[in-house]
Amino acid sequence: MSTKLIGTCLSLMVWLVIATAALAESNNARVLDTKGHPLERGKEYYIKPAITDSGGRFTLVSRNKPCPLYVGQENSGADKGLPVVFTPFAKEDDVVRVNRDFKVAFSAATICVQGTEWKLGEKDTKSGRRLIVASGNGSYFRIVETQTKGVYNIRWCPTDVCPYCKFNCGTAGGLRENGKILLALDGNVLPVVFERA
Repeated sequence: MSTKLIGTCLSLMVWLVIATAALAESNNARVLDTKGHPLERGKEYYIKPAITDSGGRFTLVSRNKPCPLYVGQENSGADKGLPVVFTPFAKEDDVVRVNRDFKVAFSAATICVQGTEWKLGEKDTKSGRRLIVASGNGSYFRIVETQTKGVYNIRWCPTDVCPYCKFNCGTAGGLRENGKILLALDGNVLPVVFERA
């Protein structure tokens, strides 16, 4: 009798895990590129502002010295920028989903001794905003929907990684400094779109 009860409990637990995974997947829409296709794990995409006169595609930017490098934008929409690659936190996700954690890295090499993964960096003393830096050990970010279909915001709030942690979450926007545009949290918000490279 106890063997039958254990078998029933195990079957119920397996069913609950499958049902929970299916529900979680169905509740998080796929993030779409400019052609309406889902963003795929490991494929290259350009990130660019959804509104004009807000700078160009995302790229690596230096501040006052050649190194370290920060995540930023080209000054003009005519500049190419650098493609990025997304790696969802959930191993089973082959696509990037809304409100799900992922890592993002530029698909590029640098002259600096650092990686190109995005990481939440230090707080800028002048603006009080937290900067996004390029690093070899990145942070988890997420994409949230706006009111316009196909237009998104990028947030730092890694609640898939640590569901019980309390974070000072923030949404990314541009910070203009010395003729450059850095990506930073805690200020204006920059709606973006994703274009397949």
